[in-house]
Amino acid sequence: MLLLYFFTGIGLNAKLDDLVSGGRPLILLLALTLAYLVIQNLIAAGSVAALGLPKGITAFVGSASLIGGHGTTIAWAPIISERFGLANALEVGIATATLGLVVASLVGGPTAGLLIARHNLAGSLAPDPVVGLPDDPADKPVDDLSHIQLLRTVLVLNMVILIGYALDEVVALTGVKLPLFVVCLLVGIVVTNTIPRMFPGLEWPTRTRALALVSDLSLNIFLAMSLMSMPLWTLGGLGLSLVVVLVAQTIAAVAYIVFVVFPTMGGNYEAAVISAGFTGISLGATPTAIANMTAVTKLHGACARAFIILPLVSAFFIDIANALAIGFMVR
Repeated sequence: MLLLYFFTGIGLNAKLDDLVSGGRPLILLLALTLAYLVIQNLIAAGSVAALGLPKGITAFVGSASLIGGHGTTIAWAPIISERFGLANALEVGIATATLGLVVASLVGGPTAGLLIARHNLAGSLAPDPVVGLPDDPADKPVDDLSHIQLLRTVLVLNMVILIGYALDEVVALTGVKLPLFVVCLLVGIVVTNTIPRMFPGLEWPTRTRALALVSDLSLNIFLAMSLMSMPLWTLGGLGLSLVVVLVAQTIAAVAYIVFVVFPTMGGNYEAAVISAGFTGISLGATPTAIANMTAVTKLHGACARAFIILPLVSAFFIDIANALAIGFMVR
């Protein structure tokens, strides 16, 4: 539910002009992500062969656990375990996904910070937050966020989420599988670009401090609950070989971000923010990617479009390609 509030808020912040101008970056980011999915699995296969590890864990030191995260790991574990006769397939996958989340959280911000400092970049400081409010509100007026605005924002969020639930059932009937938060994100985009145009005098929560507050709070609580529930002790029984593979994957991800993703996405501030989020795509999960981008934008300035195109790539398009890649590895 917290993820639904967060991504619905992202959708409500999506202005049509941003989306129209985001077409090319969306395609570029998708192509870069698909290319890295192949690279990540090649590194996994090569490492497994070089270290003499069981062939069946290739997917779990590759895109199944790192790009796919815990959900994909749990879904594929029974199939891989039966196919290759691995009794501890689930444990290896969960441990890899957990460590990937931790590493992604640690390297995302510093990587983006290095790029921003090296190229002297900065974002917009306009007072229209997408997500994340400054930790020090001393320079903000105290009367620009009222309880009425907050309640109105929660009302709009709930209405959009209800529409998302209903639409999700319709989509399911067609046989297409989409994460519920992606459906809510898309509904939020449609609603926020139609309702205010139909009713010009209506107060709408797009780019308001109330919506930024709800989004920020939802994401922070979700991440805290997720990290508290992770079985980090499962990492203790893993061998040195698995750690070596994960180190190699981390180095490859950071190098790909710095030398490929950042320049290809334009080498500007938006590219640096997306680079922070790409660590979540390549090593963690979508919430980790968003958390990294939120931390960067709170420090260096807003970047609305990055919060739209990255979730669409990491939570929708890449899942389809990842499923095909995993299926190829376990056939």
